Amino acid sequence: MPIRELARAKINLTLTVHGRRPDGYHELTSLVAFADVGDEVVLHPGAALGASTTGPFAAEIAGANLVETTLRRLRELDAGLQLGAISLTKNLPVAAGLGGGSADAAAVLRAVRSANPDPADRVAWHDVAARLGADVPVCLVGQPTLMWGIGDKLEPLARDLPELPAVLVNPRVPLSTARVFAALDAPPAPPSRRPASLTIQNAEALVDLMRVRGNDLERPATALLPVIADIKAALVARPGCLIAALSGSGPTCFGIFSDEAAASYAAAALAAAHPQWWVVATRLSGKAGA
Repeated sequence: MPIRELARAKINLTLTVHGRRPDGYHELTSLVAFADVGDEVVLHPGAALGASTTGPFAAEIAGANLVETTLRRLRELDAGLQLGAISLTKNLPVAAGLGGGSADAAAVLRAVRSANPDPADRVAWHDVAARLGADVPVCLVGQPTLMWGIGDKLEPLARDLPELPAVLVNPRVPLSTARVFAALDAPPAPPSRRPASLTIQNAEALVDLMRVRGNDLERPATALLPVIADIKAALVARPGCLIAALSGSGPTCFGIFSDEAAASYAAAALAAAHPQWWVVATRLSGKAGA
């Protein structure tokens, strides 16, 4: 029986880059949430190993598909795992700052874990995720999380975040994460340390935290792709927008709105005014396992 997983878009509500490590990775701290939109991953257990991709952004995937890489890694790790074929519906833009490929890989891991309830405990799922990519572990958790290190150290929030009506906007121009980090030109990283735990009482407190911490990649990303500033300005100009920010290395921006009606109206107005942009009204779910 097919196993379906939603590979939800990852949103960096805050992102602090502490510096560049000798191995080329960057030490960071980020508060991550997940949107209620994403790619669809379907595992067909027992079918021949492989992956097929459809959807509005399928043609934009370049190079090795992380879904196929994930299947191969699991086969190498444990030949006794029941795997199969993956059908991926690519609904999220590629190279967008939404963790799309990482979310897809994490969805494959969750689907395979569900297909193998007996041997699941013998697989170190977090370790497998970390070897696939820096964002895969937090996407595997799939709930609001404080992330640090290179993305491998995670603390799921003890309390639910408030539900956040939001609008995601992408100019449909890919932006390489490597280029953004290179433009940041971060200094050498200090020793990694655990950040203070967060307790966020309401949406107002969360917006205040976002204003204070911001996203250190916004400046270099905007320098590389100035339309980011236009998108943020367009979001802020819509009634009910509490804050607009860049997610990850971009170029997707998001606005948090006072209510779902304001978010829906804003998305419709932006899509009409800028038909070349990808615009979607969604909700940033604050609940564990949402």
